[in-house]
Parts: sequence; C-alpha cells; structure tokens
Amino acid sequence: MTFQPPKGTDDLMAPQSQAWREVLSLWDEWSGRYGFPLVMTPVLESTELFRRAVGDTTEVVTKQMYTFEDRGGRSVTLRPEGTAGVVRAYLNSGHQGAWKGAYSGPFFRYERPQGGRRRQFWQVGVEYLDVEGPAADAEVVELGYRYLESAGVPNLELLINSLGDSECRPGYVAVLREYLRGKEAKLGEDSIGLIDVNPLRVLDSKADQPVLVDAPRMVDNLCDACSRHFEAVKTLVEGLGVPFTEDHGLVRGLDYYTRTTFEYVGRQLDTAQNAVGGGGRYDGLAETLGGRPTPGVGFALGIDRIVLSVGELDRPYLEAYLVSETGPEDALQVASRLRRDGVNVDFDSEGRSVKAQFRAARRIDVAVTLVWKGEGEPIDVQTKGGRQDVPLEEVSDWFKERT
Repeated sequence: MTFQPPKGTDDLMAPQSQAWREVLSLWDEWSGRYGFPLVMTPVLESTELFRRAVGDTTEVVTKQMYTFEDRGGRSVTLRPEGTAGVVRAYLNSGHQGAWKGAYSGPFFRYERPQGGRRRQFWQVGVEYLDVEGPAADAEVVELGYRYLESAGVPNLELLINSLGDSECRPGYVAVLREYLRGKEAKLGEDSIGLIDVNPLRVLDSKADQPVLVDAPRMVDNLCDACSRHFEAVKTLVEGLGVPFTEDHGLVRGLDYYTRTTFEYVGRQLDTAQNAVGGGGRYDGLAETLGGRPTPGVGFALGIDRIVLSVGELDRPYLEAYLVSETGPEDALQVASRLRRDGVNVDFDSEGRSVKAQFRAARRIDVAVTLVWKGEGEPIDVQTKGGRQDVPLEEVSDWFKERT
C-alpha cells in the first residue's frame, strides 16, 4: 500500500523546492527592509473569526473553508487567509499605535485544484495597523511591487481601485444593484443570487465581465474624503516610480476592504487566475471583530503562483560537492569547516569510491567539485573552466571572489 498527498496538496522536493527557498528568503529580506517584523498566528482559528471578517456571502466562507468541530465541540477552521488572524492577534496584544507585521505560511481553501490554485497554498503578506494616511497605503503597495519585481515575476502589472467607505458605498451599492437588475437576464446564476445580498461580489465574477463593461463605477460615487484619499495614494505611488493601472471593477474577494484596493498581476502566468497577490485597506475590520477602531492596510501574495511565474531555477541548490580520497570521516571535518565559512557544500557519507562520488557531483550538476586528498594537501578545485589547487583555509575566499 502506498499513500499519496490529499488532492490539491503537493510534495515539494529539490530541485523544484530551491525556487521556493529563494523566493521565501527574498521575502524575509524585503519585508525586513520596510520595517515589518515577523508575526506568527495559529493555522487553526475559531470559525466565527472568519465568518465575521471575510463575510458570510463570500465564496471563501460559503464554499471553501475547511471547518470542523474539535473534541471540545468548538467549531474551528483551517485559516483561509491571513489578515483576520493577524488583526485578532494585534487586538489581543493590547498594543497601541502604529504597528507592522509580516507573515508567511500555509493556508487552506477547498477549491477545484488547478495550476496556481491548490487546496493547501503558501502566502506571505504584511499588515500595517492603526494608520489612516495614504502614505501607509503607498508604502505597502510599493513593498509588494518591489518584492515581486525582485523575485523576477515577468510582465508584472499593478491594478488599483477604491471601494469607498461606509459613508459613500451604500449609495453606490444601490446604484449598482439597480444596474444589475437591468442585466439580470444576461448574468450567471451565481451573480443573480448576489444582486440583493452583495452586489459588489458580482463585479468579481470573471464569467460575467462582458456583461459588466458599462457598470457604474465606485470612483464616480466616492465621497470627498475617499476621493482625496484615493488621489493621494495614486500620486504617492506614482512618485515612488511604481507603474499602475486603474481598474474600476477590482473589488477583490473579501468583504472587509474599504477605500484602497489593489492587485498584482503576472501577465505571463498561464493559469486560470494570473493574480499573484493583492490587498487593500480594511478600516472597519477590527470593530467587526469586537475591537476598538483600528484602521489598517495590507496584502497577501501567493508563493505558488510566484514560483509558477518565475519558473524553475537553472542552477543547483549547492555551490560545491566535496569528493574525499581519504574517507567520509575526513570529508565531514572538511565540509564542516567550509560550511562554517559560508560555503554551501555536500559530500558522500557512505564511503563510496572516488568515481562514485564524482558521479554524484555530476547528478547534482554543481558548478564546483572540491577534491580532498589528505591532511596538509591543498584542495583540488575543479570547475568547467579548469582546475587549480587552493589551500583549505583559502577556499571560502575563493568562492567569495568567484561571485
């Protein structure tokens, strides 16, 4: 009998996993540059947290959550998104004033598995809480763009919209609902069911986009405060040198967004969904969760789709392979020294022949093979460009100079 991973989940191993390691390491670097320290929340949360935060009418809550009763009879859910848990953690901490947090980890949604859409998927993201000004929106938007740009996502595009707030959105919803009723005969069944419940969700329907080309725009119905905020965000983002396109149909898939909403798209990504991430402002979310008024803005990025966009790496996961002519015990000592000096190196611990060790190096396709001949002997450094003898104590410097 053999066991397979559950449908919609994957095993990731080298060499494919090397791309994941690199984009995740890059995320730690970029989020740190912008002053977002790591925050870690449970994979399992109260079901009610997501019902309140994400919205009862969203597909995430109605169709996609992994929800069950634990042994204490409590309804719990594997987290389908990250913002609700981070905001809950912030409120529980008692922190006052502006706060930043970056997260990274697995999330879960029961969807039909396809390219770029898995039931267990990996997201990274940030939340910037207790901040209202448009500069916070622009900073968050730029971080996501710079990270994706650095990761090498091809044909990257940033889409931006505003969804207004509790003052101006109700008027727009009424206008939109009336418009959708006039188009009801041409809309899909799911969209028709949302007209009275949550008409904004209809704008998120990919299948109905041809019907919605002349739909009323939220941007034309913004109150003065929301309009000023949106114009300021766009001006700041443009001043940062980040190109963007206004997309007046962009609403994202969660109910907590207010004002700024944005999405990063990889136009070269050949999947049903080419968005690699997105986010927005959610000024009323903390109150929905029973906390004090705490405005915030953030985003989440899908590592699965980022890796698909970037493609497999054309380099091995090791810098070097150590071949020992004197046995694995000596190789262990030499490899340990090189590793402490910063060299990514591996060796054969089974004591196989030198010929077999060279075959192992070729299978890994390392750029450098290091041959250990014995105590007091220099390392025989072999590359495709030739070979040279380098004293053991100078090998790490040789690698630094090479790069």
